[in-house]
Amino acid sequence: MTVRKNQANLTAAEKKAFVNAVLELKRRGVYDEFVAAHRLRFNVDMNTGIYVGHFGPSFLPWHRKYLIDFERELKKIDASVSIPYWDWTADNTAASSLWAPDFLGGTGRPLDDQVMDGPFAYSGGKWTITVQADSRPFLARNLGYRVPTLPTRAQVDAALAMPTYDSAPFRDGSAGFRSELEGSSGYMSMHNRVHTWVWGQMESSVSPNDPVFWLHHAFVDKLWAEWHALHPGSAEYLPAAATPDVIDLNEPMPPWTATPQSVLDHTQFYIYV
Repeated sequence: MTVRKNQANLTAAEKKAFVNAVLELKRRGVYDEFVAAHRLRFNVDMNTGIYVGHFGPSFLPWHRKYLIDFERELKKIDASVSIPYWDWTADNTAASSLWAPDFLGGTGRPLDDQVMDGPFAYSGGKWTITVQADSRPFLARNLGYRVPTLPTRAQVDAALAMPTYDSAPFRDGSAGFRSELEGSSGYMSMHNRVHTWVWGQMESSVSPNDPVFWLHHAFVDKLWAEWHALHPGSAEYLPAAATPDVIDLNEPMPPWTATPQSVLDHTQFYIYV
């Protein structure tokens, strides 16, 4: 059974194994295929109004499937590796352990936001940004630049307490857990706020260029799993059927044949500790 752990509890060996597997996927070109797939999905969602990976109810199952596929690729490199999660309600400063040089590296330099330390620094020669939203070939961050704080545990608990997964019209801003977690109360709330807090590529369609993307979305996914456990009597996913421009429960999520129904039970793939 695959076990996803809090990054704060990883051993030095576990951090190194994760980093090495990510770097090897990058060397093989597989990593950039995932970045390109996210850029395409985000741009289609943004520009067509047909919401699959973002801005609608399938935001959570689409990213669950996306992370599952990425984790499978990591395991082809090292079977012991899984995606850690970043609890940004607790590890909520630029001094938190995930930004250390032995893991993800830290914030960017003042001149151009270029990350200068850690395994994903451009100067190390192993992390050139090739799937771009702009012309920068280097990983960029500016932690806390645009918004000074990350979401709080109180905000998370309020979202988890919501009894409904989503509601009509099933758009960003609809009432329900999914919309609240994704960022219903404005672009600077919850999931969206974390992308903005990191800045750099994370604030763009090519956000997976920053490896913290996977840790962020693993925590978002964990919160969805917690919501299911807290509300066993609620519909696990809405809408159920016949809703224009969003993905229904048993409708395929492009680019896959997988449906939201097929990934509702995360324990068939992994567990969180």
